[in-house]
Amino acid sequence: MTETSDQPAFFRKLEELERRFEQLTAELNDPAAAADPRRIVRLAREHAQLRRLVEPYRDYRRLAGQIAEAEAILADPQGDRDLRELAAAELPELRARAQALLDGLIDGLVVGDDAHVDAIILEIRAGTGGDEAALFAADLFTMYTRYAAAQGFATEVLDLAPSDLGGYREVICTIKGPGVYTHFGYEGGGHRVQRVPVTEAQGRIHTSAATVAVLPEIEETEVNIDWEKDVREHVSRAGGPGGQNVNKVSSAIRLEHVPTGITVSMRDEKSQHKNRAKARRLLASRVQRHFDEIERAQRDSTRRAMIGSGDRSERIRTYNFPQNRCTDHRVNENYPLDRVLAGDLGPILADLRRLDRRRRLQTL
Repeated sequence: MTETSDQPAFFRKLEELERRFEQLTAELNDPAAAADPRRIVRLAREHAQLRRLVEPYRDYRRLAGQIAEAEAILADPQGDRDLRELAAAELPELRARAQALLDGLIDGLVVGDDAHVDAIILEIRAGTGGDEAALFAADLFTMYTRYAAAQGFATEVLDLAPSDLGGYREVICTIKGPGVYTHFGYEGGGHRVQRVPVTEAQGRIHTSAATVAVLPEIEETEVNIDWEKDVREHVSRAGGPGGQNVNKVSSAIRLEHVPTGITVSMRDEKSQHKNRAKARRLLASRVQRHFDEIERAQRDSTRRAMIGSGDRSERIRTYNFPQNRCTDHRVNENYPLDRVLAGDLGPILADLRRLDRRRRLQTL
């Protein structure tokens, strides 16, 4: 238990969450809440998330009390001999159970809501480097889909903009699975590649870049958007490959969220209805991220000071092909590039999680 022995803020935070849990319980039992379906869904979701921490915390406190009683019995030389023997026999098991609960609470608290996000939107865009950057963006997409498949996650492409040489100028997809954000939440930022491009005749090494953004996928009912009043919809023909139907039918959708100015375009499907549904999913998540970033800035978010902000301008990783080396600049460690591109992100993520956990505990 030494990891939190000098962290009274850790237990104060748990007590604060317990009070919030009790408040939510009272609100859920309030008939006024049942009259507002959107509110009741929001309250129930937060209540369920807090339950995952509050119930183990209550079990931990109960065990801590039993440990204190056993230790007091052992510390009393005049106490009953049978009681002392019983306390000595029970104490190791009580301590082990308490430690297991504490470890789970540390992970649950420092990860925050990340562990409860079971669907994300992953956006990859080619940056500096032209066709080579687009090829690199395709490499990143392949890397992520291989890792997702190995974890048993489901991937769905929302939008794809191919380049002439087989790369991607942009690719947007969803990835779904239990706790998926804890796997991909560290990937947001700038990714740099150093290699000889296929278009380079003299064998010179070039540096290109791509950017990655990771958003928790938000259901339309989870974000306060008035789709009739706050969103403008523009319909047009979807240019590019896909046959005569794609080019002749007005199926491409562009949505503009007027209050924030956020826009989303979707042209991947031949069906206007399907493009609209995908565009709404993406817009809801981007709008939610917009307001989350404002809230984090107002409370000086700890996550921005931890592993990284996820901002596209922040360079997080370099992929060096000549040296078969992948360098993550946040942990200052190198990893075998061929294995990383094959989807073996486990060692990188393990190092990032350890750093994240340590730093978040320090700033509770």
